[in-house]
Amino acid sequence: MKPTTAQSLARVQSGPETNWQQQYRDSITCLETLCSALHLDPAELPVSTAADRQFPLRVPWNYVRRIQRSDPNDPLLLQVLPHAQEENESEDFRMDAVGDLKSVLAPGLLKKYNGRVLLLATSRCAVHCRFCFRRHFPYSSQNPRRDAWLGALRKIAQDSTIREVILSGGDPLVLDDGELAELVRQLESIPHVMRLRIHTRLPVVIPARINSRLIEWVNRSRLKTVLVVHVNHPREIDSELQEKLTELSHARCHLLNQSVLLRNVNDHPDTLAKLSEKLFDSGVLPYYLHLPDKVQNTMHFEVREDQARKIMDELSARLPGYLVPRLVKEQPGHPCKTPLGLR
Repeated sequence: MKPTTAQSLARVQSGPETNWQQQYRDSITCLETLCSALHLDPAELPVSTAADRQFPLRVPWNYVRRIQRSDPNDPLLLQVLPHAQEENESEDFRMDAVGDLKSVLAPGLLKKYNGRVLLLATSRCAVHCRFCFRRHFPYSSQNPRRDAWLGALRKIAQDSTIREVILSGGDPLVLDDGELAELVRQLESIPHVMRLRIHTRLPVVIPARINSRLIEWVNRSRLKTVLVVHVNHPREIDSELQEKLTELSHARCHLLNQSVLLRNVNDHPDTLAKLSEKLFDSGVLPYYLHLPDKVQNTMHFEVREDQARKIMDELSARLPGYLVPRLVKEQPGHPCKTPLGLR
């Protein structure tokens, strides 16, 4: 039996003893439940059941706690709500917007840039962000876990130019600590691999994911570990997440943040300045501010390049340089992310 709204919120509020996997399993997957929790009427929202079928709603209760009730325009809500504008299509927006499928070396293993590869450790995510650039990705044929990553690991071992492995997905932290530790152990056995980078949004929506077992294997690894969290708005950093990020920053781990610049969510210098300050206070260095990839059904999040540069001009004028993320976009076939300079 599914827990009630009150029971789910009580679990979230129980503190650090709450099991992150239980929170993951209890996530909201029903639009009516989400609206009820936020005191919103689905009939009065620009929601789309077609968009929900195509890319199903999923959001943990912990994240819902941070959404302003009775506000249909809350910037956190807009990131997870299946919106009617997702039904719009454009020739400029594609299923595989960044050329992932042309970069496949083995199932779930992509090589786009020199010296590093992307390993899709899982197809699962703790939250389905509506701007997701892999919402159309064919995970059924590109999930490396079918053969326990053996094909991907074999390819990595055969290429001595690979010095960095980037774990992505899905979200690699959906894997439990035992699975992650075993995958890292196998990567450590490949002599030319020196760095491990993990891209994740899971701690943002379930801060309890940063636990003692995670920190233990990070501290034990011979690999230089970089964890890139994906925080888009300052209100996503509550006291629990701030405490967990600070704890992780004391481990043998470099913490960076990659944000996506999203229309009506964080496309204002005030919002981004507050985000950079809160990140730094949590031991995280702002790294990238990423223009949204041109993925089909996400065009309502797009911010034009000239607008993005204007925002960055203002942001650079009010923050020290180390708190200003680099504005970038990804273009298929390019040897690196494309930096977008100031105006």
